[in-house]
Amino acid sequence: MKTFRPWLMILFWCFVSFLTLFPIYWLFVVSVKPAVELFSTPDVILTKFYWKNYIDVLNDRTLRGYMMNSLIISSGNAILCTLLGFLTCYALSRFDLPGKESIFFWTITNRMAPPAVFLLPMFLLLTQVYKIGDFSLADSRIGMILVYCTFNLPFAIWTLRPTVDGIPKELDEAAYVDGASPWKVITEVVFPLARPGLAVTLILTWVFAWNEYLLAATLTNFNARTLTTGLSEYVTTTGTEWGIMAAISVFTLIPALIVFSLVQRHIVTGLTFGAVKG
Repeated sequence: MKTFRPWLMILFWCFVSFLTLFPIYWLFVVSVKPAVELFSTPDVILTKFYWKNYIDVLNDRTLRGYMMNSLIISSGNAILCTLLGFLTCYALSRFDLPGKESIFFWTITNRMAPPAVFLLPMFLLLTQVYKIGDFSLADSRIGMILVYCTFNLPFAIWTLRPTVDGIPKELDEAAYVDGASPWKVITEVVFPLARPGLAVTLILTWVFAWNEYLLAATLTNFNARTLTTGLSEYVTTTGTEWGIMAAISVFTLIPALIVFSLVQRHIVTGLTFGAVKG
């Protein structure tokens, strides 16, 4: 029998961590270098910091608006998808609906096609169908939240289904015996037990909307333009402002890291909840 060598595993994971974290570090290196130094390969070890790129980003009113749009759209999409997905999974799990497995399957079919397939239908819906007088969902935060929900809600249902199925129905029945209403059972019995799965769904749907580029670039002009689409404004025929783009990219990482750190303790539990049944 071969002797296990823990140092090999340690070296392996150190190497994997280096491959994962070095691009983020290099992004930061580029963001604190002036444009002149970027024409040659920057030094790996930082000796001085050029903060003007960050100052320019923070002083840009348009970019601040893009960041606010990204925060509102991503958060609104994540909260709406998580709540609707939870209620849908509760109905699929607790009620004997005819053809519910078929409903579950056809719900997630839109994730099988690339988002580009839906660009033209979405554009026509937002600009021509969902329009009342001068009001239109095109180039609006509400419109983008609903667009992202179209893609994220099936994913939320698929993610939450094992979590809700893993909560014993006997807990619902015991609460009903004690006189609880259906809404009280959902909010005070099932919902707290489903928090790990809800946390995973919340962060994954939030990250999808936060990082998404194609739909935002196509369906927005200015009012609902997001931070990821703002990056393209620094790629022009006269050159690319790599330092500014790197600084913007660092700013896009910060909210994602904050959200992840707040719910990280629930992620492993949520991903494995209901996976093993004894």
